[in-house]
Amino acid sequence: MAYFSRAICSFFSLLCLLAIVTEARNLETTNNKVGFVRTRGAHFVLDGSPFLFNGFNSYWLMHVAADPIQRYKVSEVFKEASAASLSVCRTWAFSDGGDAALQISPGVYDERAFQGLDFVISEARKYGIRLILSFVNNYKDFGGRNQYAQWARNAGIQTINSEDDFYIHPVLKEYYKNHVKKIVTRVNTMTGIAYRDDSTIMAWELMNEPRCNVDYSGKTVNGWVQEMASFVKSLDKKHLLEIGMEGFYGDSMPEKKQVNPGFQVGTDFISSHLVKEIDFATIHAYTDQWLSGQSDDAQAAFMQRWMTSHWQDSRAILKKPLVLAEFGKSSKDPGFNQNVRDTFMSLVYRNVYNFAKAGGTMGGSLVWQLVAEGMDDYDDGYSIVLAQNPSTAGLISGQSHAMTTLANLVNSPNLGQSNGHHPLGVGHHH
Repeated sequence: MAYFSRAICSFFSLLCLLAIVTEARNLETTNNKVGFVRTRGAHFVLDGSPFLFNGFNSYWLMHVAADPIQRYKVSEVFKEASAASLSVCRTWAFSDGGDAALQISPGVYDERAFQGLDFVISEARKYGIRLILSFVNNYKDFGGRNQYAQWARNAGIQTINSEDDFYIHPVLKEYYKNHVKKIVTRVNTMTGIAYRDDSTIMAWELMNEPRCNVDYSGKTVNGWVQEMASFVKSLDKKHLLEIGMEGFYGDSMPEKKQVNPGFQVGTDFISSHLVKEIDFATIHAYTDQWLSGQSDDAQAAFMQRWMTSHWQDSRAILKKPLVLAEFGKSSKDPGFNQNVRDTFMSLVYRNVYNFAKAGGTMGGSLVWQLVAEGMDDYDDGYSIVLAQNPSTAGLISGQSHAMTTLANLVNSPNLGQSNGHHPLGVGHHH
């Protein structure tokens, strides 16, 4: 693995430079109004120029920021992310029922939790980081579809059979729309800017990883996506909108199902991303979970196929940008070491870079997930503390720099002469 040590040497000198550049950029973003991220064809653009990014997930930001004493953790992660030139962060704009909920019951909100989200947005703005905010969870963590179904039952509605009714029952759809409206029209108590007018937010996400057990064709989820995408756009036409999908293929193009990791989840990557109000496509990838027990090589081969297939479809069929919105390598996997994670990440980063370079469409990737120091309670196996993992931080920083450099080159006449090598040697396997 000699390329790692070599890459890290060149990263080190780069990091010093980045620190200076980032500081300058922070001052600049604080003083100037920044534009909204938009799409043009299958590309992201910002203030008319190509926008390519490296980013991260930190789902816990609002939850932690609800307690003002803990807010320094949010600042710490944004500061470290900004030093690594990470420019997009995906996080939850939901916490339904349960401990420290944002939405205590339908339409009833805890102002303290909401001010936590206000803080997250104003802090992201300060550090020049764009946010992707998700409206609800598919899973029971932080409430999700299950909590919505429970609320309806508590209200005496007897026609709720399962959480899959979330997609079709008028009461559950109403609950969801009310929550979306509450978030989108919220006026930030720290900045005075309504969320729907705030360019710090790059995009809204309909749901984290929608799945449907009663209809594997993808049609049920697809109908819901169409209805909710139209609803979000009726409230806010300034922001981009994405679904939150993992990328599983469904019935509209059955020949593509062989790319799935051997099972279905009730979504259709193609038909749902063809909905015109959806601005860009997303995929997630957890090879260590989906191909549990398979070798690192088998997982790498699957990753290559998964990314390539969705990139080709986004380019040729959807004609929309693609984001790899979640990927990671768990420290709880058998045989895990830092090198295994770094090798996997460099493979992913190299793919993202090469796809972005080969005619765009691939806009960037978001690693799962960054945490601050002293947050062991939040470690799901995938957590990365940049300050404690210099080799991973070096890879991340190198990718950020590579994507920014590429964005600047897109209009350059010299691009055709590029040697196809990732700058800084990220991900060259010798």
